[in-house]
Amino acid sequence: MSTVGATLSFRRCLRRRRRNPLRRRSDVLQTWVGVAAVALMLLVGPAVGWLTGSLAHGALQRAAHEQQRHRHLVTAVTVRPLPGGALGDHDGSAGRDVYRRALARWAGPDGTEHTAPVSVRQQAVRGERFPLWTDDGGRVAGRPMDPATAHVHAVLAGIAAAAAAAGLVEGARRLVVWRLTQRRYAEWDRAWERAGHTWGRAGAGS
Repeated sequence: MSTVGATLSFRRCLRRRRRNPLRRRSDVLQTWVGVAAVALMLLVGPAVGWLTGSLAHGALQRAAHEQQRHRHLVTAVTVRPLPGGALGDHDGSAGRDVYRRALARWAGPDGTEHTAPVSVRQQAVRGERFPLWTDDGGRVAGRPMDPATAHVHAVLAGIAAAAAAAGLVEGARRLVVWRLTQRRYAEWDRAWERAGHTWGRAGAGS
């Protein structure tokens, strides 16, 4: 529910609280359910988002720091291309690189020589040098996450958590309103049934 929608719902809830001789207990309960839902979305939702974002930020920053400590950028040399189709963007559109498998050789952080298949740019040829990320043991690893990326992911996690909390509150509100509506319809059916019996007796005495 958007802020505008929540405000309109809140105003409708306030109007329902005005004295009305036809107001039933279910109407009062529905009013307070709407007020509680708006309050929860405005207060609990941001709190859940902030808490989730803070926890995610700490965890991601620690992960980024750990990756930067144990991942190293080395220089690898292409030994020979390996059979197989291109990986990634097959048509090379929008200036994006196309990758294929190749056998490469590099020295790990401890100086140990390694030779293994890796993904290299399609235009890479035998003997060409290229940067490669490895772990402490010299095995191929992904690029370490930087603090800025960790911060962005934490913010997105917080926003997602706040939206999920608001969605849960709205879902609970709709469920309660649906139950109240079903109860109201049942009360109307019983009232119409009693009114039908009364009409028969009143018509006979007129």
